[in-house]
Amino acid sequence: MPTKSFHRTDRVSAQLRRELGTLVRQAVSEHGLPSVSVSDVEVTRDLAHAKVFVTALQAERSQEAMAGLKALAGEIRFRLARLVKLRHVPELHFHYDDSVDRGERIDNLLRDLPDAPVDADEGDDDADGTRGD
Repeated sequence: MPTKSFHRTDRVSAQLRRELGTLVRQAVSEHGLPSVSVSDVEVTRDLAHAKVFVTALQAERSQEAMAGLKALAGEIRFRLARLVKLRHVPELHFHYDDSVDRGERIDNLLRDLPDAPVDADEGDDDADGTRGD
């Protein structure tokens, strides 16, 4: 039976994502930052650094949120150290995850496309699904 390999970095990333979700939510409420949520965490192989990807609920205030989180990175890391059982807690690097914004923009573009007319010559299928050759 083949077994899946779960790397330690994957397990640490998942744990950090859970804990940072709570810690970031607390930091946002304590410091009056725009609301953000942690979408992903990537940890380097040596567990020294962690990229924390966050999405803002208000895209227009994302820069303000990112500046606040980067300023609070040390405090959040300190709180994280109390929650996880790691010898060295990775240094946190916050990055804005714009995939939600890009997806929304693409969705809006697709909705704004005019409906293309269907040519009668394109479909030679009869109503029963067979070709009328």
